[in-house]
Amino acid sequence: MNPQRAWEIAHNQLEIQFDRASFDTWLKNITFLDYDDRQGVFTLGVHNSYALDMLQHRLYRNVSRVLSDSFGQDIHIQFELTKKPPITMPMQQMPEQNVDMPMFQYMARQPQQPTQPLHQQVAQPQWDDLPESELNPRFTFDRFIVNRANYMVYEAARAVADSPNGGYNPLMIYGSVGLGKTHLLQAIANDCRTRGLKIVYVPSEAFVNDLVMAIRRKQQAMFREKYRRADVLLVDDVQFIAGKESTQEEFFHTFNALYTFNKQIILASDRHPDELTTLEDRLRSRFAGGLIVDVQPPEFETRVAILEMWAQERGTTLDTPTLEMIADRAPANIRELEGVFNQIMAKVRFAPGEMTTERVERTLNHFSQPRNHFAPITLQRVLEATAQQFRMEPSAITGKRRTKKVNIARQVAMYVAREMTDASLPQIGDAFGGRTHSTVLHSCNKITDEMEYDLGVREHVERIQQILIGD
Repeated sequence: MNPQRAWEIAHNQLEIQFDRASFDTWLKNITFLDYDDRQGVFTLGVHNSYALDMLQHRLYRNVSRVLSDSFGQDIHIQFELTKKPPITMPMQQMPEQNVDMPMFQYMARQPQQPTQPLHQQVAQPQWDDLPESELNPRFTFDRFIVNRANYMVYEAARAVADSPNGGYNPLMIYGSVGLGKTHLLQAIANDCRTRGLKIVYVPSEAFVNDLVMAIRRKQQAMFREKYRRADVLLVDDVQFIAGKESTQEEFFHTFNALYTFNKQIILASDRHPDELTTLEDRLRSRFAGGLIVDVQPPEFETRVAILEMWAQERGTTLDTPTLEMIADRAPANIRELEGVFNQIMAKVRFAPGEMTTERVERTLNHFSQPRNHFAPITLQRVLEATAQQFRMEPSAITGKRRTKKVNIARQVAMYVAREMTDASLPQIGDAFGGRTHSTVLHSCNKITDEMEYDLGVREHVERIQQILIGD
């Protein structure tokens, strides 16, 4: 297969497999650059250094697996940063030997009559590789359910959003995982951005990665310009800079520069500053110099209200006993609550029918049990479930008959096997009558495309998944 086409197919598959926020953040802007057929290496372009680090260290296996499947053979991936094309202008009487020198390159790109003196232009460098603040539009104040336990932190966040540097500078929000710290930080950022303020929202890990990249490229001045020109700087999970001396040094000076010019600083951490024992004293004292508020676990009534809001957003109605049952299963934090809620929504989608209280309880019991309590989904079970759905013998699916009904059943079975088991393409091909891995891949791609417009194919797939998952 053509490498460019293989990447296009893989890119579409990745969009299906990842949730929208993750795909848009890390995968959407990847571009195909080159393929080395001698070494089997794809070269893919990435839009910024933060995405590059995420793809190389966390998502490499996911991308490599999908691309190998679409290409039909094992491959390796090399990610490269893609630069914006340089501004090209006629070289005005420039000596040939000086073209490769950075300063002469810079001067050659300037108009003949610059509107600013050259020293002012050089003093305002831009670093295209630094990621812009990537905010989740769902994280707003309207979607943050307020109750007695989190009223204080909510009001503090609203006050800072309404009037940056109005007295609460810095604002530090701390609390355990999954309680809404990131939601509040991004709600402030979204609110300030709508009023035209320069926002820099960054997880501390991204701050560290940017600093490392700046040191490696000798571009510390550009790094500082990026962060110190912000009107509002929001740093999430700031506890991760503890113990990193160079990062703490740079953050200390960034903090002072922003604070001196009355810029708002907002921090989030999983602990109170006094408990960050490996954080430098000068930073701890500055963190403690503003307003420190904590986020508490949501009360039962709050969890019910959150679930009701989520159900309305999904266009689903759940009765009060069902909402209370779900809320009772996840008392610790919002993230766990969302996981339980998504389990119920998946049951509604894949197993249509009335969502009774008994059915919800049965689903939640399955969700809370270890996975090895379930019978594993094997290729044989997929074959049997498909045969049951299409009302034919399993031997017909694995045999050589090529009637329209048998072909559809065989392709659907291969698609479901690919989605719901860990079997490789060759293993799936062997289980379905000794088909080649390219045949399996073609079947999976075909069913993926047909499910977009053929309701009959989609219904077959969902009913087979229902049989395998159980009700």
